[in-house]
Amino acid sequence: MFKIIRQYIKATDKLYLCLCVCCSVLSVVTLVSLGMENGGFAVDAFDGSVTGLGAYRNAFVQAAASLLGLVCAIVLSCIDYRALVKIWPVHVILSWGMVLVTLTHLKLGPVTLGYAPSNTDNFSWIRMGPLSLQPTELAKISFILTFAMHLDNVRERINEPKTLAKLLLHILAAVAVVHVQGDDGTAIVFATIGCMMLFAAGLAWKYILSAIALGVTGLSVILTFFPDKVFKGYQFDRIMVLFDPTYDLDLARQQLGGKTAIGSGQIFGRGFFTGDHYTVINAQDDFIFSYLAECVGFVGCVIVLAILFTIAIRTLTTGLRSEDHIGTYICVGVFAAISWQIIINLGMNLSVLPVIGVTLPFFSAGGTSALMMYLSVGIVTSVFMHNKKKLFSD
Repeated sequence: MFKIIRQYIKATDKLYLCLCVCCSVLSVVTLVSLGMENGGFAVDAFDGSVTGLGAYRNAFVQAAASLLGLVCAIVLSCIDYRALVKIWPVHVILSWGMVLVTLTHLKLGPVTLGYAPSNTDNFSWIRMGPLSLQPTELAKISFILTFAMHLDNVRERINEPKTLAKLLLHILAAVAVVHVQGDDGTAIVFATIGCMMLFAAGLAWKYILSAIALGVTGLSVILTFFPDKVFKGYQFDRIMVLFDPTYDLDLARQQLGGKTAIGSGQIFGRGFFTGDHYTVINAQDDFIFSYLAECVGFVGCVIVLAILFTIAIRTLTTGLRSEDHIGTYICVGVFAAISWQIIINLGMNLSVLPVIGVTLPFFSAGGTSALMMYLSVGIVTSVFMHNKKKLFSD
């Protein structure tokens, strides 16, 4: 047993896994600090005895999901990623099957299909008693694996119109299903994953430049003439408050509070567990970076972002050293998921981009999100390890 452990440690990407664990540890510390400020443990109103986790529940779920995810990542890394691609019907049926059932919006006893958390119209969750699961997070992994296989099968013909049309339809199908759920933030992430994987597979620049020009022109026309036909009311309002917060102060309050919190952290931050932080709406979810920035300051933010982008770059370099195309495409897909979620989430916190419900990888509260990140890490680590002649060689 100890020999196998030593051989695994020798063969795996130790730095990559350690950086991911560092993010998870800091995430739990941040959520514990936030939980303390939000009331701490649930207590009995009469005798003051502890009756539940209360505001610490997010930290507990994050710690448990991260630990489970790390174990799953280690197990997945020992499985050849090519085998995971070959069993695509299994993960497609499981992950996308769960996504599709959320479209039914049914309540079956303690189970709710198509559950939407409070203050959202995102019906992409399955609620099982006190627990909830967001299948679209797991579907990201299935999408990356199946699209990598699709690209590998047609890589010599990728720039033929018929082949490219089928690839775009593959992306559009995933984006459309997630859009119907009401989770447009995740739909955008799916689109960016697909586009970056297409680019890595050798998509011709004439298509890339044409798509950019068409996208910019189309968005300009929509925002100018048909905003109410394409965007839901609150979606258009979220875009407008970026330019003029007074357009809807209630809607702008979250981002204004986030910027205030980030700025109040100054150089070295206010520290954790001080109870002296600005209140930011949904600080544990999409705006955890604003609370973290207030705690650790500018210097701490630089370190945190350096760790996150090192994880992203390490994911990409693992793909570039892959001995086959499918390993490269998989790593590019995971790189796209991590990097674009970081960029979009930071843009939301800094009021550069509208609030679209995209989490910060490893940090935002959410067991499904944390588990998905570690499953992705496990697959990337599998690419790293199985590009060697023998995994456990003497």
